[in-house]
Amino acid sequence: MADERRSTRGRSAARGRSGPGRGAPARPAKQQKIERRQAQRERISALAETRAEEKRRSRLTGRAAILVLVLAVLAVSFASSLRAYLQQRSHIDELRSTIVEREAAIKDLQDEKDRWQDPAYVAQQARELGYVPVGDTPFIVLDKDGQPLGSTADLADPASVGSTDQRTWIDDLWTSDKVAGNPPTKIPPPPSRHLKDR
Repeated sequence: MADERRSTRGRSAARGRSGPGRGAPARPAKQQKIERRQAQRERISALAETRAEEKRRSRLTGRAAILVLVLAVLAVSFASSLRAYLQQRSHIDELRSTIVEREAAIKDLQDEKDRWQDPAYVAQQARELGYVPVGDTPFIVLDKDGQPLGSTADLADPASVGSTDQRTWIDDLWTSDKVAGNPPTKIPPPPSRHLKDR
């Protein structure tokens, strides 16, 4: 019983404290606690939002770094492939030009082979080497030094042959024949130019 009284007193005391006259100041304290909790929750939610935004930003930065890395790898592989392609193209162009040159050389050799099948061309080549058919008389044209003129030698213009001012050995011989019976009083010096030529 004593316990029941104490508990009823405690209840009545609690009721007296929380009664209409005394309970008015207690409600604002609860409200303050609620407001504090709400403010704390707002702070926590704001902090969580800022952390989420930072994570999003860091994700974007990480994604951007990965994207840049992938693009760099692609650029390097593309550059090496492009370099190999350009080297192969230049090699192919060189080979094509070599093929064109070789084809031209083959065509020239084929033309020469066809010329050697012609008897007239063979006879002409034999004549240039000094061979003549049986019964023909060969003639050899000599130049002014007594050397045979080749087939590639150019003859001088006939109009300019007689207009030279140089004295030949036949002129000196004829002059000496003319003056043999009538010697000159002054003897000209020997022509050193002709001695050098011999």
